[in-house]
Amino acid sequence: MKKLFLSIVSVLVLFSFVNAQQKGAFISFEKEVHDFGKIKESDGKVEYKYIFTNTGDAPLIINKVKTSCGCTSPTWTEKPIMPGQKGYVSAVFDPARRPGAFNKSIFVETNTNPGRKILRIKGEVLPREKTIEDYYPRILGKLRLETNHFAFVRVYNNQVKKDTLKIYNSSDSDMKITFSKLPAYLKLDVVPMVLKSKEKGYIVGTYNGSKVNDWGFITNRINVLINGEPGNRNYITISAKVEEDFSKLTEKEIANAPQIVFENKIFDFGKTKSNDKIEHVFKYTNKGKSDLIIRKIRTTCGCTTVAPEKTTIKPGESSSFKAIFNPGSRKGRQTKTIYVISNDPKASNERLIIKGEILKE
Repeated sequence: MKKLFLSIVSVLVLFSFVNAQQKGAFISFEKEVHDFGKIKESDGKVEYKYIFTNTGDAPLIINKVKTSCGCTSPTWTEKPIMPGQKGYVSAVFDPARRPGAFNKSIFVETNTNPGRKILRIKGEVLPREKTIEDYYPRILGKLRLETNHFAFVRVYNNQVKKDTLKIYNSSDSDMKITFSKLPAYLKLDVVPMVLKSKEKGYIVGTYNGSKVNDWGFITNRINVLINGEPGNRNYITISAKVEEDFSKLTEKEIANAPQIVFENKIFDFGKTKSNDKIEHVFKYTNKGKSDLIIRKIRTTCGCTTVAPEKTTIKPGESSSFKAIFNPGSRKGRQTKTIYVISNDPKASNERLIIKGEILKE
């Protein structure tokens, strides 16, 4: 009899505990993880609807549904769900340009306690077969290109560097591609010289650093002529960062090299309401053992510089240049960068900063 009494008490305690857990709204999903398995990228979006029941004793409200990435678009039951009623959270996954396995989370925020539930979708996207448009996405008239940008990245001043760019003739006739106003340090060859209809080819780009009369980051916009016609937007961009090659210097040559040392590399003008020009003089000294040569001073948007007092500074000598920042209509925090390119092998591209805050009047 005593055992029967204890059993009844245990059941009542358990019932009371469960009942206490269900006070208020309570969300119970039939399933919290859905595996789409293998899906084809070419088939487009897939959707799964998570069904839930309000197993509490108060209206259930979904306040917000967020996802772990923009590829999952959720919808849900927006009206209050009464006790015992069902609702849903729907997840739509777009496999476009997302080949391979995926595992995404959906965060459901409700008026329950705890107030967050995490659902997951997973699977594997089988990539679609690529088309000509995928391989050659850039378009210049009927000429398609894998990219319209030759990025040579770094080119030393004693280096000749080559790169290739794949092209495709999408027209129904032969195509001859030429270029206008090429600088002396650039050469572009098309292979084959005449591209037949639906034929693939490539442009060979040659960048001769020894012929560049400039330093630092350089861009060129080159006009492309198709069968002699320029077209309104037919151009490709060519970029390179031209640097001096210090790799062949001996330890003795490095020890005897120039050394540029700035009094300060950062000028903070603080806070100002003025739209007047802000000026600062950057001073530097050659603390090396040979002549320091200032190759170039390059600025970012909104900043200009006055030519330095000297471009060749003897060992022990100092020089300077003035930087001018014109705020114009700019407001808020401002950070402008100036690059000083020199023949100092250890600091050939020094970065200086002008910063501060332009207050609203």
